[in-house]
Amino acid sequence: MSRWLRSFGAFWYDFVIGDDWRGAAVVVLALALTALLVHAAGVNAWWLLPVGVIVALGWSLRHAIKES
Repeated sequence: MSRWLRSFGAFWYDFVIGDDWRGAAVVVLALALTALLVHAAGVNAWWLLPVGVIVALGWSLRHAIKES
């Protein structure tokens, strides 16, 4: 059971974090900020998550190109 749990956790870590943990962090921050704006401030913030994903993708690509 412990081996299965470790494999399951390793899969999800690799799937979510992947090669660039910064991209995953930006998406998590965008999710948190969207939830905060919607629930606490009552703002219609559906647009924030796609913007965060685009920023994370651009940042990740720029970082990958700079390393090459």
